[in-house]
Amino acid sequence: MPATADRPAAPDHPRPAARPRTRPWIGWRLAALFYDLWPALALWFALGFAFALGYTFLGHHDPRENIAPFSGVQWLLWACCWLVTGLYATVSWRRGGQTLGMRPWRLRAVAAGGGPVGARAAWVRYAVGTLSLLAGGLGFWWAWLDRDRLTWHDRASGTRIVREPKR
Repeated sequence: MPATADRPAAPDHPRPAARPRTRPWIGWRLAALFYDLWPALALWFALGFAFALGYTFLGHHDPRENIAPFSGVQWLLWACCWLVTGLYATVSWRRGGQTLGMRPWRLRAVAAGGGPVGARAAWVRYAVGTLSLLAGGLGFWWAWLDRDRLTWHDRASGTRIVREPKR
C-alpha cells in the first residue's frame, strides 16, 4: 500500500522482538516477595504442625503444652522454616528462574550472563536476601541507589532479575 500524508509507509524490515527489561521496578520485586509469603506461610504451618505433634507424642508432653519460647526446639523449628523456605526459593530459581510470586509480574532470576541460576548462587541469593530483610529491607531499597538497580543479593550472588515481555 503506498504511503500517504496521513499514513506512513510500512518499514521494509520486521520489528525486532521485545527484549526483557534488565532492571525491573523495585515495586514488582516487593509485590512478588509479598506473593511468595503465602506459600512460605503454608510451609511454616505444616512444619509447625509436625513439630507440635513430635513435641507432644515423641517428647511425651501434655498435648496442651506449647513449645517453650526460645527453647532449643523452637530454634530448631525456626531453622527448619528458614531451610524449607530456602528450598522453595532455590529450587524455583533453578527450575525455571521463577517462584510463584514472580510469575504474575513476569520476573525471572538469571545468572549475570543470562543463563540459569546455579545452586550456589541461588543459596547465596537466598541467604543475603534474608539478611537484607532482617535489616529492614535495606538490600532491596539499595536498588534505588545502585547504578545498575541491583539489590544486595543480586550483587552478592552474581544473579539478576529481568522482566520478560508480554507474550
